[in-house]
Amino acid sequence: MILAGDVGGTKVHLALYDFINGKLEYSRDERFPAKDYSGLEEIVKEFLGAFTVTAACFGVPGPVRDGRLRLTNLPWTLDSRELSVSLGINHVFLINDLEANGYGVAELAADQIYTLSEGDASQIGNRALIAAGTGLGEALLIWNGHSHTPYPSEGGHADYAPRNEDEIDLLRFLKQKYSGRISQERVVSGQGLTNIYDFLREVRGIDEPVWLAERLAAEDPNAVITELALAAKSEICEKAMDMFVSAYGAETGNLALKILSVGGVYVGGGIAPRILDKLKDGRFMKAFTDKGRLSQLLINMPVRIILESRAALLGAAAYAEARAAELSGTSPRAASVKI
Repeated sequence: MILAGDVGGTKVHLALYDFINGKLEYSRDERFPAKDYSGLEEIVKEFLGAFTVTAACFGVPGPVRDGRLRLTNLPWTLDSRELSVSLGINHVFLINDLEANGYGVAELAADQIYTLSEGDASQIGNRALIAAGTGLGEALLIWNGHSHTPYPSEGGHADYAPRNEDEIDLLRFLKQKYSGRISQERVVSGQGLTNIYDFLREVRGIDEPVWLAERLAAEDPNAVITELALAAKSEICEKAMDMFVSAYGAETGNLALKILSVGGVYVGGGIAPRILDKLKDGRFMKAFTDKGRLSQLLINMPVRIILESRAALLGAAAYAEARAAELSGTSPRAASVKI
């Protein structure tokens, strides 16, 4: 049995996987509010109970160095060696959360992916992975001639680059709001959608009805804005979503250019599946391909939306098994294949 984890600033998602005929088979999963626990060890022990696992891997937000990471949004320091000892699991690994998503791509079935643009599917080469959710994650899937190897990055924290007058004014608004430098994550993420909404209300003066203000105060603002934008029931919410989708497409194109992802682009994270109908309307792809003299290069790149919410868990489980097999010489995946 393999333990996989997706550790975020607000929740920890854990799952157990086994292998059946070489494929990952989901057993059970559970989400835990991170703020209610003193650390990851406490959550894992509660989740596992009497279950025994042979290896574990946790996808974590931020750069992992020598198996160690200090979380930015939680007062936790994670160390793979300490976790291995305290949990009694022989093999424990920590990898970047987008790196885990990257390993998960290879485990996905056709019905867990939506092709937004076919591009030229015959091209072989690097792939890009971008995922907007609570924050903005970016990763590289580098083609080595045989397979794609995921590499993490912190590209979501690169400087935000406005492309038109609205975005230039948005940048000015955000620089004042955050007292300084603005990253892509301030625009292309859950908080980014709310930032854009606030800009349209406060700078552009678009009307916010009383009933909408009351809902935003009582509920999750991102969920409300998304719901009303998709249902076309609020002008300001629709405009916020349009700006968000365009900025998302533009940054996805930027990443694709930087790593020359002729093998395709994957859009993951929690937001994309929820706004799939909006991504289909052409605004995302227009911004993605709007790269001047290199536009045709982007047009030829396949763009795919990851629909599976457990992609990072799948990737973490696959990584745990593969690395543990290297170290122990025993592979549960290989052993499960029927000859």
